[in-house]
This record gives sequence, structure tokens and C-alpha cells, in this order.
Amino acid sequence: MAAALQAPVAALPPSVNLDAYVARIGYTGAHVPTLATLCALAERQPARIPFEAIDVRLGRGVDLDPAAVDAKLLHAGRGGYCFEQNGLLRRVLLALGFEVTGLAARVRWLLADDAPPTPRTHMVLKVIVDGEAWLVDAGFGSCTPTTPLNLRSRAAQRSAHEAYRFVDGSHGTLLQARIDEHWVPVYEFTEEPQLDADYALYNWHTSTHPQSHFRHQLIVARVTSEARYALRDATLSVRRSGGELSRHRLDADGIEQALAEVFGLRVEPSWRAMIERTATGERQ
Repeated sequence: MAAALQAPVAALPPSVNLDAYVARIGYTGAHVPTLATLCALAERQPARIPFEAIDVRLGRGVDLDPAAVDAKLLHAGRGGYCFEQNGLLRRVLLALGFEVTGLAARVRWLLADDAPPTPRTHMVLKVIVDGEAWLVDAGFGSCTPTTPLNLRSRAAQRSAHEAYRFVDGSHGTLLQARIDEHWVPVYEFTEEPQLDADYALYNWHTSTHPQSHFRHQLIVARVTSEARYALRDATLSVRRSGGELSRHRLDADGIEQALAEVFGLRVEPSWRAMIERTATGERQ
């Protein structure tokens, strides 16, 4: 008699050191899967772990192995871009008992409405809390939402900085942000679940393709309740929560100082040549 078929055992999510994570972001609240917890993590992670793609700019690539992400973002005083940031946050939320699905988005940031479709190069999360679906994203640089966004609402949703809203897009749901009295596109996505293998491909494209802007620009961002800080090449922008915007042109020493003091990064001596090229406007 044939042996009975056994149902496949679901793979457990990779573990994460919650103590190291909460210490890194300064979270002291309860470890429970509530909306209050989700709001706190969505606010604190982008404030304490900056968005940056310095390894891509240096030609090193980005390793999405959980151990590599944790070593970099939790222990080495570094930040990361969307696949690292939201991959880490997904593991944290799963460990806390949240229902989490990874999604993929097409970046539309500041593009015209009739611009051609872009590839899926951005990771976002759908999180279910008490039957409600929320979009959470700790890794969109200078426009990272600092609060969960209700996926089923079409009304404007406030954050400490911009308001956001969801509208129907050409290829899914379009997230828009209210900036300078205008609604601007951020990214477009569907709710099709993504696998780690999908993110490995998207990450390889984003970190190695010759036309990836991360290959040719220094891009770093951090957001607190007081301001958004963004470094693009040699220009440091500061947008206060009230909307006031200032820009500062930096030399090589200023860039290095901003990386350390504004963004809280542990600047490596090996970055200096790249920083000097960036200060002079050299893209490669």
C-alpha cells in the first residue's frame, strides 16, 4: 500500500535578533502585533537606519542574505536601500506575529503621467492588522512614508511630513505624495506576493545595471519627525516638517561630515576616493 502523501512543511522565515533591532532603532514598546507597534516601527526605522546605496556606488553590489543584511544594518552602523530595509522589516514583523506579504513596485517618482512603464525595482510590504491591510515601506529614500498607509482607503492620509493617497494607476495601484501643493507619483504596485527569488533578481538589476542611478549617484536619506534629510551627490537638502526647504552644496570634507553627522553612518576610509569624485561631479 502506498504511503500517504504528506503536506509540504512551510519554510520558516529567517530569524532576526529582535534585541539588536529594537536597540538599533531605539524602540522600547511592547513586542505585540498591533497597529501601534506597526506605527512605531514605521516611524523609527527610517529615522535610525538611513537609506543608502553606497555599496552600489562603489561597485560592491548588495547581498540580501539575512545574515549579511543584519551585519550591515544592525551591527556595522550602515544603512541600506529598499530590499535591505524592507527585507529586514519583514523579518522583524513576522517575528512579532504580524501577517506580512512582500510586494513589488514600479517607481514613478516625479515622472510624467505619460512616461513609459518602469520595471519592478522597489520592495514594499502589505501588513494585515485586525483585518485591515496596510502598506508599510521603510526604504524609499527621500519620500519614505513614516506611517502605515491604509491600502483600502482612497482618501488623503497624513504623515509627519507629506500626505499620501492611493489612486488607480495604469498597471495597478498608484501611490502619490502631496508635495508643494501638488500630488506627485511615487510608485505603482499590485498585491501579487513576491518570493525571495524575485527580490534577488530585482536587486541584481538595481545594483548592477549600467543605467541604475545608484551606480552613478551618491544617494542617502534619513527622515525624522522634524525633517527629511537627503544627500544627492554633493547637494544636501533639508525639508522641515513645516515645508521649509534648504539646499547646501558640499565639498568632499562636507560630504564625509554629513554622512557621519547627519545620517549617522560609520564612514569607511575606502569611501574617500568615491566621495572626492562625487564632490567634483564625476559620476563614475
